[in-house]
Order: sequence, then structure tokens, then C-alpha cells
Amino acid sequence: MTEVGLGLGLTATITAVVWLVWGAVAAQTAAGFGLLATVLHSVAVALLKPALKGSTEKLMGRWAAGMGLRLLGVVVFGVLVMTQRDLVPPLPAAIGFAGVLLPLLFSEMRLLR
Repeated sequence: MTEVGLGLGLTATITAVVWLVWGAVAAQTAAGFGLLATVLHSVAVALLKPALKGSTEKLMGRWAAGMGLRLLGVVVFGVLVMTQRDLVPPLPAAIGFAGVLLPLLFSEMRLLR
């Protein structure tokens, strides 16, 4: 399964659970942050894959760039939660972002085989 497919599946599952627990607004927030996590992770993996067979310096540089993208997602989360609290409920946003990004990070280990 590709990163995008896994991310979309996780996003759909988390969105459904959040919708059942907190309703539509929370589900939209969780879905948005789940999609953000999927996009950021997919770009990070696309950066990393070509460097797997290259030098260590190139691999570490690309890995660091991918982690920087993921950190950018955390910054976006923090800024939106702090400035748009009425539109972005913190707990559903965190569940959507972390609930998608963390399993995707663990699935990245498949690249190292």
C-alpha cells in the first residue's frame, strides 16, 4: 500500500470516529489535518526515496528535509489552534494530525528493507 493510500485510509477512519464522538465540525477539522499529514509525509518520502542508494550525506540531508516538512505541519497546527480556536478545535485537530502522521512514520521503515 502506498503512503497516500494508507494516509487516506487512516484519515477516513479517524474522521469517522471523530464525527461519531464530536460531530461534523470536529470531523472536518480532523479530516483536514489528516490530509495535511498525508501530504507532508508523501512529499517527505518522495524526497527520501532517491537518496536511499546514494551517499550518507545526501540521505541525511533529504531525511532532515522530510522531518522539517513534518515539523512545519506541527507549526501550522499550533498557529491555527492558537489563532482560530473557534474554527479549529484542538483535540480533533491533534487526533487527525498525529493519528495519521505517526502510523505513516512507522510505515516508512519499509523503505529501509
